[in-house]
Amino acid sequence: MDIIATIGLDLAKSVFQIHAIDSSGDVIVRRALRRAKLLDFFRKLTPCLVGMEACASAHFWARHMRACGHDVRIIPPIYVKAYVKRSKTDAADAEAICEAVTRPTMRFVPIKTPEQQAAGMVLKTHDLLVRQRSQTANAFRAHMSELGVVAAAGMASLAKLAGAIRDPEYRDIPDFARQALLEMVQQIDTLSVRIERLDRDILTCVKEDETARRLTTIPGVGPIIAATVRAAVHDAHGFRTGRDFAAWTGLAPRAHSSGGKERLGSISKRGNRQLRTLLIVGATSIIKLGKRGVKLPRWLTGLILRKPYKLVAVALANKMARIIWALLTKGGVYKKSPVAIAA
Repeated sequence: MDIIATIGLDLAKSVFQIHAIDSSGDVIVRRALRRAKLLDFFRKLTPCLVGMEACASAHFWARHMRACGHDVRIIPPIYVKAYVKRSKTDAADAEAICEAVTRPTMRFVPIKTPEQQAAGMVLKTHDLLVRQRSQTANAFRAHMSELGVVAAAGMASLAKLAGAIRDPEYRDIPDFARQALLEMVQQIDTLSVRIERLDRDILTCVKEDETARRLTTIPGVGPIIAATVRAAVHDAHGFRTGRDFAAWTGLAPRAHSSGGKERLGSISKRGNRQLRTLLIVGATSIIKLGKRGVKLPRWLTGLILRKPYKLVAVALANKMARIIWALLTKGGVYKKSPVAIAA
């Protein structure tokens, strides 16, 4: 009987597609399996190489198949796309995964533990609540402006609008509208309490993690960024250089070069969107310190004078990503500078 050497598994919610080949590349199994029968199928097999695309459930299945003795590798979907022949189907995807997983230069995604996934869920929940609060606050501010009550941006000015809504003596707002706006104010308050609770939990985890504490010595890197790095980056040695890490976060220019002519465009925006956004926000806070009179590095000051504000923020975020990689791979803390002391 032929022995299966490699399996390409196309993950789904209920029906999974399997494409299995032997050591010579001949197809042995090509079939669909229901969710309840998937693990039973792999338990009966001799240990082999199993490839699957990175998705929400990939780490769960990878851990269970490793427990069955298989060598499991997770591939970014963008790298599998090149191996799909003609039309896209589940069977074609499974065949493409089976082909891609055997390539010697293929890059793989580290398999996460349940604890690592849990840390990421806390951060994603925090990000979701912040976005919901911002959405509600913007809607509340817009409704108030319709009634001629305008306030500056920011949560502090929003509190003044909320005070006007709660004040029964304030008669510029119709009673029927007041009831609806009070619902928004209560929603904002509830979300703020939940966000503060998650902030405390994240800060406690950062204080207990030695690597995360070292990351917070970098100017512009706070507990949220440090916790996000720890949740998203499990092995910094998987990146050869700091530039590779910055490119993984999507902060490196998109290249479109040919014929010896190098063409660099805007940043690629690939990789972890949450981490990239946080790094840019952290870089923006550093630039704002310069406007308040804090002495910035000479290269950064010169860049601010020559380039647009947002471009400078992205450039600084790129540098912050490289520093983070250096601290993760080489240890130590960031050497204090005037910017760090001010922050």
